[in-house]
Amino acid sequence: PPGNVFVIAAILLERNLQSVANYLILSLAVADLLVAALVMPLGAVYEVSKEWTLGPELCDMWTASDVLCCTASILHLVAIALDRFWAVTNVDYIHHRSPRRVGGMIAAIWIVSFLVSAAPMMGWKDPEWHDRLAEKMCIISQDVGYQIFATITSFYLPLLVILILYWRVYQTARKRIRRKFGTNAQSALCRGPITISETTTFARMATQPSPEKTSNGSTLNGHPMDASREDSTSGSQAAITHVLPRQLRRREGELRKERKAAKTLAIITGAFVMCWLPFFILAVLMPLCPLTCNFNPYLIATFLWLGYFNSTLNPIIYTVFSPEFRNAFKRILCGRKRTLQRQTTRFAAVRFTRS
Repeated sequence: PPGNVFVIAAILLERNLQSVANYLILSLAVADLLVAALVMPLGAVYEVSKEWTLGPELCDMWTASDVLCCTASILHLVAIALDRFWAVTNVDYIHHRSPRRVGGMIAAIWIVSFLVSAAPMMGWKDPEWHDRLAEKMCIISQDVGYQIFATITSFYLPLLVILILYWRVYQTARKRIRRKFGTNAQSALCRGPITISETTTFARMATQPSPEKTSNGSTLNGHPMDASREDSTSGSQAAITHVLPRQLRRREGELRKERKAAKTLAIITGAFVMCWLPFFILAVLMPLCPLTCNFNPYLIATFLWLGYFNSTLNPIIYTVFSPEFRNAFKRILCGRKRTLQRQTTRFAAVRFTRS
């Protein structure tokens, strides 16, 4: 929860973070904050007491809030992946990314989430729901049709879309980095006396045995070389030995960027899958075999709270790689510390004056 509060405060207070792209981050932080404020407290009470004593109305509201906020959080990850995909693959998208377009995406996310969460309250419940409530159990509708609809809409389809989009983003970024390196290398080698053909000749010569020398002059595989050709070759080799290390350093830098992009996307996707996949596998299995499968209540609770934990990870994952967010967090924290120091100093001065 503090991470989501910091994200919301940073976007609202810092002018340089008030961009259209960060509206999705802001809405994601709101959804994750609602998970912590509306869902987790009642969930903690229910886990500790091991029974539901708050009535059917509050049970409906709690389960609906759970599905609403968690679905909205997951669908925001899809919207962020889609926004990044468009930004990488379409050069003109940044100019067409308007508040109206992003606002429409956010509205669609919350509408879909509301429809998924409100379906049980509108009557899409299994026949045993009231019996379970009489036994002081409060869980979401176990109707097979609803669970298939809810799990596909809330997780399996978003997971498939996220995997495809981020794979395309990585492939596009990788091609762009390598194309950029190839263009820079070619332009660097073409400057001055060096040509691509000379570079190829140098590479071929490097793989061949060293030529033998005679007392009359230099030879290449038994054929004499004139002085002008020897001078131009030695000059080209000297220039190449000067250019190639610089190009290798650039290549290493581009590979580091490539690895960093892959690492970032792997962390984003991996955290999402590890937090939510166990719960949604269980969510499909529970209504399919309610009698034959004995699921451990502690296992169900662990998987559920692991999914809740994703709402805590999201602000860390989606802002820790941004220098703008890191600087904003530092300014918020340091500004608060300075305010407390000024108030402490002022309070001490007042006490000293009175004494």
